Amino acid sequence: MSRKLAPAVEKGRRGLARLAAGSGRARRLMARTAGELSGAVTRGEQLAEERRAAEVAAGADPLYDGSYFGEGRDPGGDRQGRSGYATYDRVSSNADIAAYLVWRNFPVRRTLDVGCATGYLVEALRELGVDAEGCDVSPFAVEHPAPGATGHVRLGDLSGGLPYRDGEFSLVTTLEILEHLEPARVPAALAELRRVCGALVYATIPSFGRNVSGPAGHYEGKVRPERLEYYRSLGPGFGGPVPVEDLAVDAEGHPIEGHLTIASFEWWTARFDEAGFERWPEVERRLYRDLEPAGLAPFWNLYVFALPGTPVELVRPRHPERSLRELGLVHPLIEHAHGGTSSGPSPTAPIS
Repeated sequence: MSRKLAPAVEKGRRGLARLAAGSGRARRLMARTAGELSGAVTRGEQLAEERRAAEVAAGADPLYDGSYFGEGRDPGGDRQGRSGYATYDRVSSNADIAAYLVWRNFPVRRTLDVGCATGYLVEALRELGVDAEGCDVSPFAVEHPAPGATGHVRLGDLSGGLPYRDGEFSLVTTLEILEHLEPARVPAALAELRRVCGALVYATIPSFGRNVSGPAGHYEGKVRPERLEYYRSLGPGFGGPVPVEDLAVDAEGHPIEGHLTIASFEWWTARFDEAGFERWPEVERRLYRDLEPAGLAPFWNLYVFALPGTPVELVRPRHPERSLRELGLVHPLIEHAHGGTSSGPSPTAPIS
């Protein structure tokens, strides 16, 4: 509220209080008016949400329709050089690994997964006792939620504004999402992440170059094969982003997986810094250690960012002396690393 308006508002409030104190009829009228105004606000919020959802759906990229998530694809797993998934489910999305990684390393109450697709991570986190929500730009994904994510997945576009309050979530995850934006759209997207984030962001972003917390990134699969040697020759001085004409493409000639921003760890770190975050490499190192048994550490280019003043209690791990498998994670990649045997509790009943 404007400082100039504050005295007038306070004067009006005192006047209404005196009127209510002196007349029962006035009190009843005020109560009825308050109820009507509250109902109008609620309906207005519903209409705004419907309008926003329609705008997101109208502007949705057709790349992320049903075929991107395996609809009509070869069930045998042959992607035929196309972007997206041959089959998309909780196992192929590695949702349980991501959920246990979050549950163990970020003991927060409420999370938001931006770019959640059909919500397998939301489902897995909710099974672990986390109050998880998700949003995605794909109408198909939101209309086909995982059973355990039903009612917790909404349409949302970083570029158009997310349907959540400022600072609503202690942790925001965005896994393999930000690279789908054009470089010019990244700052606004990070500003929107900053708006809904109350403390922490955990992101995975295909990156290249030196990584202060884990395996270095690479160009393979990100730039056109005939341009690999050129980019390798640039050395650590090149931070990107790679020009669109040099990005790897799929069998249909589109940037592979819809990736439009391929840049270095340093470039992404600088963009988050500009948005008001600070990077926490020590937490990232812990995540990489947790990923090693699944063999995913070289492929998940991960980042942990925090807002200034974030308490360290929000990154204090559960049972740091135990592996994710010992805590209850069951996944084929983990079982393969242990000779195909499984032990421990159900993945929906972690050690608390």
